Amino acid sequence: MLNINKTITNGKAVFALEGRLDTNTSVELDAALSPVLDTINELVFDLSALEYISSAGLRVLLATHKSLSKKGGMKVTNVNEMIMEIFEVTGFSDILTIE
Repeated sequence: MLNINKTITNGKAVFALEGRLDTNTSVELDAALSPVLDTINELVFDLSALEYISSAGLRVLLATHKSLSKKGGMKVTNVNEMIMEIFEVTGFSDILTIE
């Protein structure tokens, strides 16, 4: 299960993710992102309550990162130790802006 709490203000969106971002829930995140990507310049993913991320979830993050790279960009915040380990093993820690 994945809860997506989104806030959009002045061209900046914050998506706070809670639960698991896996094969089933990555479709939900993709659907939530699609209508806003053209209307925002900056995106922040708050992962403080994210418990798990699979390769399908990583794919959504990478595709979103590519979409916003020519705009204001995308950053990931509040990454817990387990998710950070996945980012490091997969090389995403070198690709994403993590704060």
